[in-house]
Amino acid sequence: MASSWRKYETRKRDPNPQSVALLVIDLQNHFSSMAKPILHNALTTIDICRRASIPVFFTRHVHKSLATDTTMLGEWWNGDLIIDGTPDSELIPEIKRQVNGPDEVVEKNTYSAFHNTCLQEKLVEIGVEEVIVIGVMTNLCCETTAREAFVRGYRVFFSTDATATVNEELHDATLMNLTYGFAYLVDCDRLRRGLLRN
Repeated sequence: MASSWRKYETRKRDPNPQSVALLVIDLQNHFSSMAKPILHNALTTIDICRRASIPVFFTRHVHKSLATDTTMLGEWWNGDLIIDGTPDSELIPEIKRQVNGPDEVVEKNTYSAFHNTCLQEKLVEIGVEEVIVIGVMTNLCCETTAREAFVRGYRVFFSTDATATVNEELHDATLMNLTYGFAYLVDCDRLRRGLLRN
């Protein structure tokens, strides 16, 4: 299924550096083995956005307690959740070094970075109209965040080379769905050309 999404990619566009924000989704120790193959591209994307003066937000998927904060995810994943305060809950060290302050970190307890978080408020406050999504898992938190951003009226850009999940089939399925109805697909090279024109 390699690159099977390309036949659905009928729309191309570059983000507007004046109105876009980068959302770095759940690059935490819990997902480190999954994130390792895309870590270089994730760091490159963050660097491109920083150089273009684009705001960057990092999400952490955490639960405060298995007893009180599990929602449907506890049932779905048989209680295998990321508990706040554990090593698994922390951002991958290379990613953590990219965080400029606590205002850039958004904690969430479900797939969407918007649901019951302060993300929307932060984006509205700085006039964001577009988002770029990178991180893990392509088909869960990244895809849900991208879809919800689209429904909320944001123009969505979704990375093909700085997102990852458990296998290529699920990764490509998300890319096919998103490019068909929700997001412009981008990669490091496209972002570099589109955002660092000078």
